[in-house]
Amino acid sequence: MLAIQDFDILNLFFKNRNKKYTQREISSITKISLGKVNKTLKELKNNEFIDENLKITDKGLSALEPYKVDNAIIMAAGMSSRFAPLCYETPKGLLNVKGEKLIEREILQLKEAGIEDITLVVGYMKEKMFYLAEKFGVDIVVNEDYYRFNNTSSLILVTEKLKNTYICSSDNYFPKNPFEKYVYRAYYSAVYQDGETDEYYAEFDKKGRITGVTIGGKDDWIMLGHVFFDREFSDKFVKLLKAEYHEQIVRENLWETFYMRHIKELDNMYIRKYDLEDIKEFDSLEELRLFDEKYVTNSDSEIFQNICNILRCKEEEIKDIKPIKMGMTNTSFKFSCKEKSYVYRHPGPGTELIINRKSEFDSMKIAKELSLDDTYIYMDKDIGWKISKYIENVKILNPFDKKNVKRAISMLKKLHTSGRKTNFKFNIFDEIENFKIKIRNSHRDNFDDMSLMNDKIYKLKTFLDKDDTNECICHCDSYDLNFLLDNRDKMYLIDWEYSAMSDPAVDIGCFITSSKYSFDEAIDIIKEYFNGKPTDKQLMHYIAYIAVSSFYWFLWAINQEIQGKSIGEYLYIWYNHTKEYADYALKLYEQE
Repeated sequence: MLAIQDFDILNLFFKNRNKKYTQREISSITKISLGKVNKTLKELKNNEFIDENLKITDKGLSALEPYKVDNAIIMAAGMSSRFAPLCYETPKGLLNVKGEKLIEREILQLKEAGIEDITLVVGYMKEKMFYLAEKFGVDIVVNEDYYRFNNTSSLILVTEKLKNTYICSSDNYFPKNPFEKYVYRAYYSAVYQDGETDEYYAEFDKKGRITGVTIGGKDDWIMLGHVFFDREFSDKFVKLLKAEYHEQIVRENLWETFYMRHIKELDNMYIRKYDLEDIKEFDSLEELRLFDEKYVTNSDSEIFQNICNILRCKEEEIKDIKPIKMGMTNTSFKFSCKEKSYVYRHPGPGTELIINRKSEFDSMKIAKELSLDDTYIYMDKDIGWKISKYIENVKILNPFDKKNVKRAISMLKKLHTSGRKTNFKFNIFDEIENFKIKIRNSHRDNFDDMSLMNDKIYKLKTFLDKDDTNECICHCDSYDLNFLLDNRDKMYLIDWEYSAMSDPAVDIGCFITSSKYSFDEAIDIIKEYFNGKPTDKQLMHYIAYIAVSSFYWFLWAINQEIQGKSIGEYLYIWYNHTKEYADYALKLYEQE
């Protein structure tokens, strides 16, 4: 094994075989003292690793061989949701920065360093990455779990490839090529960051060995850019990852967090310091605009074109872009334009299969006309993108605030009694059947209570079908999170994706079952809807729809969890409500 000073000087001579260095130049480049350079050169000559002209010999090349980089893994599976809105249209690695696609530039830099074995791990919009296999001769590995797990789910797919390996991100931009054919030991690249950030900060000893990692810090070295695993590090890392990958927390964490967890076992990684300008990551469009002026005026984004067309603005007037937490069906971002704030809603993949955008469009117009949702500005009824006003300092309805609950119920009644109609229907039993098919196909319906719950709901259906009710325009997703209050205490009912003609009891059932009410509190909501005086028939009908709505949302939740989205305690709440309210309603109907 070479001493580090032997390696550094040999590697310098390898990379610059046509240049002759003075000892002072070698010292300056390698940061090795002049005296040690002199001593090391003598030893390298004695071992016949270099000749009298300071040229590396075949024997010297053989000495470097154990340090040869075997391959590179480029992780390109994630969505990079912070990079709204461009990430909604293309993987971040395919962004064209200063005339080159990020990932193509990175592949070429690796190849320039002599690294030909390159594997891309893809997931989000993976089909847009496939061309790279033919164009550059890289291998493609598909991560089917990219949307529900973190980047440990990418590394677990390539454990057999981890040797002397570069681990790269597809969205890094390196003005100067940082890659080398030979690397002495495992390292994580780092830059000194002024100010406070929530990045990963490396703690290291005098030799640069990483001894700890913290998340968040100030005026220190942050871990940013490419990483190099040597064989020793790879062997230990793979063993640990394979042993613990079954744990949910491991799958949901970044690999860096896993490394933090095992830093005592993985104690042979060092920091490699770079200048701040040597590694670019672009966490937001604003950062990219500062680096590449093209993105100020012309990002080639269809989303920006949509905004410019509707708000009659220029692209450079769209500023302060901030992603809003992703919903179950869409992604959205806040932006400002001409000193006003807006929200752009981008339809999620596959939503066209579950949401009728033309129905939503018709309902949105009605909601605006009835002053139920004044935020609406424009919606494309074919594709589903939407621009709305952003409500500053918004508050969500507290379902136990009686005054505001009364206002919310009044809004639903205003909708139901408006006399407005659309050509679209929401049949909750048809939707239940659709969910049941999906759940059955995923083998998630084989638990003891499923058939019992289903039987109770469909027994209720035989009674409900005989009830004298009139369909009206309904919201069909009327739970507390969709009632918002602004700083002037004005209330809005938002998110009209499922709205259509239906039984008004669907809205009241949804409102109750998603709000953790006791039975008596649920009955009070029904009474509020009927101004305190529901008939026995009405009370019975609406209690039944609490059960039906609970079953619908219970099945919806299972379907979401099949897709990797955790619903949490509401799954259990809807399960209990289905049985509780079904039993009570059946008792009332059977006593009638």
